[in-house]
Amino acid sequence: MYTFSNRLKIGAIILTVLGALMVGYGFMDSHKSLDNVKTMLAEEASHGHHGGGHAEETTHEAMSKDSHGETEGHGDAHAEDAHHGDKHAEHVMHQIHNRPWAAIYVAAFFFFMIALGVLAFYAIQYAAQAGWSPLLLRVMEGITAYVLPGALIVLAIAIASGTIGHYNIFVWMDPEVVAHDKLIQGKSGWLNITGFAIRGLIFIAGWSLYRYFARKFSIAQDEADDNKNFKKTFRISAGFLVFFIYTESMMSWDWIMSVDPHWFSTLFGWYVFAGMMVCGVTVIAMITMYLKSKDLLPMVNDSHIHDLAKFMFGFSIFWTYLWFSQFMLIWYSNIPEEVTYFVARINDYKLPFFGMLAMNFIFPLLVLMNSDYKRINWFVVMAGIVILLGHYVDVFNMIMPATVGDRWFIGIPEIGSILLFAGLFLFIVFTALTKAPLTPKRNPFIKESEHFHY
Repeated sequence: MYTFSNRLKIGAIILTVLGALMVGYGFMDSHKSLDNVKTMLAEEASHGHHGGGHAEETTHEAMSKDSHGETEGHGDAHAEDAHHGDKHAEHVMHQIHNRPWAAIYVAAFFFFMIALGVLAFYAIQYAAQAGWSPLLLRVMEGITAYVLPGALIVLAIAIASGTIGHYNIFVWMDPEVVAHDKLIQGKSGWLNITGFAIRGLIFIAGWSLYRYFARKFSIAQDEADDNKNFKKTFRISAGFLVFFIYTESMMSWDWIMSVDPHWFSTLFGWYVFAGMMVCGVTVIAMITMYLKSKDLLPMVNDSHIHDLAKFMFGFSIFWTYLWFSQFMLIWYSNIPEEVTYFVARINDYKLPFFGMLAMNFIFPLLVLMNSDYKRINWFVVMAGIVILLGHYVDVFNMIMPATVGDRWFIGIPEIGSILLFAGLFLFIVFTALTKAPLTPKRNPFIKESEHFHY
């Protein structure tokens, strides 16, 4: 049985504590007053970043005089400019306050979606009765241990941002906004905190129950003298996949798409699914290679790694297909209420928007297309790191434009959030890996997996 090394345990704890301290600092640093924000905007305007339009309008207004040499509407113009300036400063202040909430939410969702993607991939292996993957099933079970705590954390952050926070992530949680927004009012039957919380708990209960029973039957199969437990897992896996495909789509609408409540895409559930699957398979491959390097999975061979790398490549292409399908149709139709989603991201998020495409499509395409490279561990790890970073940026692009606008930055809140949840993820996953032998003993396809070569 695998022993969780003290070095790895201490490393995970240090990451979590360091991340928590950085996140705490990010929250404290974001508490800027309206006067602080006005001063900051004035400094930006003096450097030519903002406020040029207002300066030009004021100058033009000041030079517009009547025949008696008196300025027409001068006082009114100044009053209006001051009012607009206050409104803009207040808006920027809210964006600054939103940033640590959005940063922690992005990282929480990213690590949760890895675990959920692995859970779906695990169910597919049982439903398909795959013969190549039984040696990897315990690795998948270890990763899926994060589904329950990870999902509860995401749901808790979302609800907290609209209760103890100032509606920092989901604007539809703000009654004042809803009162003046006809479109959100029309969606309020679905977009309300009570329904959001109930649906979230139903999703989490279904995913967690499947994981609990699948794990239970998998361990029971080790000591059984027949295949009853395997057959039970096969049946619940087939049922779970139906439940999953519905709940994953609804989860993506609630937890991600409703950040922009005026926008929707019928492909969005599939798009999020593709991202979580490629991240999930990537993490399976990386943890498998780590355990093999410690001689804990001696029967895993290059063909298993090659197959995982093929899935990394395949899901990357699938993600690109869905991204392009969604983007091209919306961009070409140019319907204002749809295209503004991408206009905001292209105008204010050029580097993360186009950089994400390079990391999630161009890089995997060039690196993982060659069959021989898929058998080289360090090559797969390098590709995996870029893919994971690329999909973190993808989640970043989904959340940040609606919450912080053009005030985004990769700084202490973002890095701290990644460290916090990376440490928590590693601690939970590697603790779960110690609870059962890493090689299933009585899986009916275990011999086929041990002799898997091509």
